[in-house]
Amino acid sequence: MAKVIGLISGPLLFIILLLTLSFDTLEPGAPQVVALAAWMVIWWITDAVPLPVTALLPLVLYPVFGIFTMAEAAAPYASPIVFLFMGGFLIALAMEKQNLHRRIALNILKITGTNANGIILGFMLSTAFLSMWISNTATAVMMLPIALSIVDLLEEEKQEGQEKGYRRFKLGLMLSIAYAANIGGVTTIIGTPPNVVFVGFMKEFYQQEVEFGRWLLIGIPVCFILLLITYLMITRVLFAHGLGKLEGSGGLVQRKLNELGKMNLAERLVAIVFFITACCWVFKTQINGLLRGDYLNDTIIAMGGGLLMFVLPVKIRRHEYVLSWSHTEKLPWGILLLFGGGICLAKGLESTGIVEFVGNAIAGDGTMPLWLLIFLLTAFTLYVTELMSNVALVVIFMPIVLGIAKTLEINPMYLAVPVALASSCAFMMPISTPPNAIVFSSGYIKMSDMVKAGFFLNLITVVFLVIVALTLVRWVYV
Repeated sequence: MAKVIGLISGPLLFIILLLTLSFDTLEPGAPQVVALAAWMVIWWITDAVPLPVTALLPLVLYPVFGIFTMAEAAAPYASPIVFLFMGGFLIALAMEKQNLHRRIALNILKITGTNANGIILGFMLSTAFLSMWISNTATAVMMLPIALSIVDLLEEEKQEGQEKGYRRFKLGLMLSIAYAANIGGVTTIIGTPPNVVFVGFMKEFYQQEVEFGRWLLIGIPVCFILLLITYLMITRVLFAHGLGKLEGSGGLVQRKLNELGKMNLAERLVAIVFFITACCWVFKTQINGLLRGDYLNDTIIAMGGGLLMFVLPVKIRRHEYVLSWSHTEKLPWGILLLFGGGICLAKGLESTGIVEFVGNAIAGDGTMPLWLLIFLLTAFTLYVTELMSNVALVVIFMPIVLGIAKTLEINPMYLAVPVALASSCAFMMPISTPPNAIVFSSGYIKMSDMVKAGFFLNLITVVFLVIVALTLVRWVYV
């Protein structure tokens, strides 16, 4: 019913605003852009149509109302940021197709041992690492069956009187997968869609490139500390289980590794390309220095790595390669359109003066302390993203955040970085992120369990991200 209401109310509000809005101090196209933004927000919040469909509205309506020409409106959909994420998707797709991601995860689990807390730690480390490079959803989908296998095995091994401990262990294990998938994604700029939207807006509004290697100076510490906090909260506070060594879990992991067999040629090729691509991202500045020119950027590196997957032969005589074009059907093309639509919408908001207008209204007289402003924006983002798509939220809210920064004449990174990070740290609700929904579907988690754990983690995360903004962000970007 909500979708039907949203489907009708979106265009209806658009028409009403077109007929009633008037801004004397803004550019002529401002009423049309505000009306379109309202329409898109309603459709995004109610999920009346698929998110990418909504993202295509500016492509049609901006030229109709004379906001931009068709060429200008279409340009954001082919932004370098879109191709950066596309290249990352291709590399991730190759990892998934060749099962390299599963081998990495199982080897990490093998290293962390058979202690109950060690198993939870192993799942968190495996999930977070994979989530840095492939989608959070794909990571959670892959890790959940492995976790369920261990849970089923332990059901057979548990002793009398340990029922409560095992239930707490299962809860902690399931939640650790969801939370680690969310947290791991923030580490790299291709790890989660909100990061890519943020990077695109920084380029659009400030002509500032957020470099892959430089972002890691923030992403790695944030990921490590949030993982540590989450691990301690799950194993020591919220779901302390009192279990020690769990017999049989090590054998299960080894059996699954044996099923994979030895690394084949395709896996080795993917691993080599992945390693070279990551090194190029991290050491891009040094490589450009040696080449005496700005030949490499993050998008070129990502697309170069992705394209290599189509030409590296696995069986040359049969014309089999690491990837074939048919595999790209699994690419999340809708997300790429969503990025383009978000950048296009923001471009209209900025060019008509709406962003500056809203920024002035929210910023007020500029007397609010910086730490309090960061806290309010971060808390708002984190709790709203519990109820709607984090990508849609960042697309809607990030231009306003950047407008506030411009009005107050402060470095936009102080506000934009914690908002981008907060949008990926939704821990309370199953609907908040796909990993949350995936582990909730296991049947081992009650809504009350997730809400309880997420509530405390959300509070800690807001405070932590304020500290990150005032320390790490200042050190890296200011």
